[in-house]
Amino acid sequence: MADTLTASALTLKDIARQAGVSLATVDRVLHNRPGVRPDTVRRVREAIERNAFQPHVAAAELARGRARRFAFVMPSGPNPFMQQIEAYLGEMSAWLAARRLGVETIATDVFDPSVLAASLTALADDYDGVAVVALDHPRVRAAIDDLVDAGTKVVTLVSDVPSSRRHHYVGIDNIAAGRTAGALVGRLAGGRSGKVAIVAGSQGLRDHAERIFGFNQVMAAEFPGLSVLPVLEGRDEDERSGQLLTRLLGRHVDIVGLYNVGAGTQGVAKALSDRASSDAGRDKVVFVGHDVTALTRRLLLQGVMDAAISQNPGHEARAAVRVLLALARGEPILREQEKIRIDIVMRDNLP
Repeated sequence: MADTLTASALTLKDIARQAGVSLATVDRVLHNRPGVRPDTVRRVREAIERNAFQPHVAAAELARGRARRFAFVMPSGPNPFMQQIEAYLGEMSAWLAARRLGVETIATDVFDPSVLAASLTALADDYDGVAVVALDHPRVRAAIDDLVDAGTKVVTLVSDVPSSRRHHYVGIDNIAAGRTAGALVGRLAGGRSGKVAIVAGSQGLRDHAERIFGFNQVMAAEFPGLSVLPVLEGRDEDERSGQLLTRLLGRHVDIVGLYNVGAGTQGVAKALSDRASSDAGRDKVVFVGHDVTALTRRLLLQGVMDAAISQNPGHEARAAVRVLLALARGEPILREQEKIRIDIVMRDNLP
């Protein structure tokens, strides 16, 4: 994690060095003493928040003699964005050890409500907190509520179940993300009329359903010349998503735009490339998707993909752990710190 120190021995000197101030100044800011310029206070507080720093937290946890276990219930299968979140959790090992925290990742089929609910139920009494990429389904809601009733802190990650009694949601505003994708597809289509395809993992995933809702809002209100086709559900699988899109492109020669709501990006890109090579005279299909991964970076550079709606997987991993820890300790959640923001990434501003 480039923006966070991971050494277990993080000290006030580290914060002072990052903020470019003296140790005495950091002490004054921490204790709200006068005589520090507002800009200096801001730099110190930003360094503290960036590192989730709490003075003597490791010693305090050791003194309490309280180790905690958190479980992250993640999708099985090769989803690059979810793999990024898991990788960032791995990078937090020293930070976690300093706080006597253990984090375990549990892979399951999040597209099957029975399987996901059973995976959650199996966690009862074993963990202090659970973060779950959740399907919005009655069985999953019931399993979350049962965990909460048993005293487990539950955070939904990336995809929410707002009608459950989960304690907090860590993720972007997915309706806003879908609206952003709609605006990009509509404007990049350059005034052309035609059809727009949508490929999603599942409309049962709240994040996918909300993105589609926001996308359709913008299409209907601002781009009447573009007709949105029924959603294809590829379960975030490359082969399935590619096959579904290939058949759709064969049936509708006037598709001018594509919104890929989740993963399955490799299959989607292949279907578009095959269509382009078989009909070189046809205008390019505007392609907007999600997340900056090694694959989407390459597709953006090649011009196959036009834009990616990005969210920071490292921030999501850290936020989920910090929120679970705050809930377990009975401490307040720093909502502004844990807010996940949306970025628009194109070839010319690749990070």
